Amino acid sequence: MSTNLLGRKPAREAPGLTLHPQITLQLGRVHEACGPARRSFAMWLAGQAQGPVLWISPAWEPGQLNPDGMMPFADPARFIFVRPTRAEDLLWCMEEALRSGAIPLIIGDLPGAPGLTPVRRMHLAAEQGGAMGRAPLGLLLTPGDGGAQGVETRWHMAANHQGEARRWAVTRRRARALPPVSWQATQTKPRAGLNLTRIETQDVLV
Repeated sequence: MSTNLLGRKPAREAPGLTLHPQITLQLGRVHEACGPARRSFAMWLAGQAQGPVLWISPAWEPGQLNPDGMMPFADPARFIFVRPTRAEDLLWCMEEALRSGAIPLIIGDLPGAPGLTPVRRMHLAAEQGGAMGRAPLGLLLTPGDGGAQGVETRWHMAANHQGEARRWAVTRRRARALPPVSWQATQTKPRAGLNLTRIETQDVLV
């Protein structure tokens, strides 16, 4: 009788994209970033990833990413921009990009938080995209406090710059097996990621 299923070897951890030794986002899943500096969070993530980045945003939104603002985090030449003209095509584009497995990081800059069903579809698409190799990662950018249902993790980021110092308050608001926690993130030099200092509960920046 085979005893392979009774072995003591721990299950292999799911691969992830590491932003910092304290922050890793699981691949093959969809995550959410909200708050006024959510696009800075996306740039931080892109800077730690390899390969091209697909950025999906509504054609009717007048705001565009500024290459000068992107440069401290990631090379703008790595980005492919898709601007659907219909609201329903935003999530469709993201789902199909995740399913293809052709691009490691897909970012959806959305006008509002999607419901549970489309998020579940994106999770399944990301799993299918990783069937032949390294799984892609999806990041939803949502305004305000976010609230997309069914995401793997939810992050809030807000600027807290002081003088020449580039600083942000970063909070993990939701994770399946981890508690909420906040950090102060500081950028000391371009393309080097962010340094984190944990913020105690009573000192959390709102």
